[in-house]
Amino acid sequence: MPQPPTLPVAQTRALEGHTGAVHVAAFSRDGMYCLTGSADRSVRLWSLSTGRCIKTYSTHGKDVLGVALPPAQQDNNRFASCGMDRTVILWDVSTGRPLRRWTEHTQRTNAVAFNSDASVIASASYDTSVRLWDCRAQNVWRPIQVLDDARDSVEAVQILGHEILTASVDGHVRVYDLRVGKITTDQVGHPVTSARMSNDGNCVLAASLDSTIRLFDRETGELLCDYKGHKNTEYRLISTLSYNDAHVICGSEDGYIHMWDLVEGTIAHSLRAHAKAVSCVAYHPKAHAMVSTSLDGTVKVWESNDAE
Repeated sequence: MPQPPTLPVAQTRALEGHTGAVHVAAFSRDGMYCLTGSADRSVRLWSLSTGRCIKTYSTHGKDVLGVALPPAQQDNNRFASCGMDRTVILWDVSTGRPLRRWTEHTQRTNAVAFNSDASVIASASYDTSVRLWDCRAQNVWRPIQVLDDARDSVEAVQILGHEILTASVDGHVRVYDLRVGKITTDQVGHPVTSARMSNDGNCVLAASLDSTIRLFDRETGELLCDYKGHKNTEYRLISTLSYNDAHVICGSEDGYIHMWDLVEGTIAHSLRAHAKAVSCVAYHPKAHAMVSTSLDGTVKVWESNDAE
């Protein structure tokens, strides 16, 4: 199948070190580093230029399901993680020590996200809640706000400005406008396990367990396009967009990665990437490169054939 030369279809590195299934990956804002979270209970920080593991963070008691870095490029000293042990941890990157640890969730915590100035962390949990934590307050361990409208596990969360996007197994994508106290709900009709806003902020991308990814207009809720061809009926597979919003990218439970043209909805390219389900694909913030993680315990780096 021919593909545009900019798509990251060439494997350039394997990041080796995890000893269990790898659930999630996230790029730093400059694209030079990435974090991965694993069933081996660790978060690893990788240099993408060398493929070397710079540091391992191992305080979680069970699988690490979510990782997040502050949006501001100059804030490289902290990151957040969460997992099956129900905890949310704010880390110091250089020392490897937890700066804060929040334990108010009653079930596993699936995803975390920072607000724009990294003063607040949002965490999404199997306990059907999203909780907001104050990163600056000393000795304050309770959430500053709880969003509890979901009726099943909340699998994804993202903060953009004064809005919080959540996605739940109850089949709904919700956007909370904290400025006016308004909730906008899109009903997908199938368990939603991954959701995010487009990079331009105009659309919402939601992946669900009917092997379909849907693109909604953020303002009207109109379904703009859907993307099919992958297999996703059992696991949370974290989908994403290319940095320029031209392509939708998601893994598949059969080990493939599929890339769709955003507007046309057609598959632009497919890669045989891993031996088991591809749990997460994270896209470089400034270039056509990506990192994929898998339940087979591997992490791979992909770049375009015309990468300099």
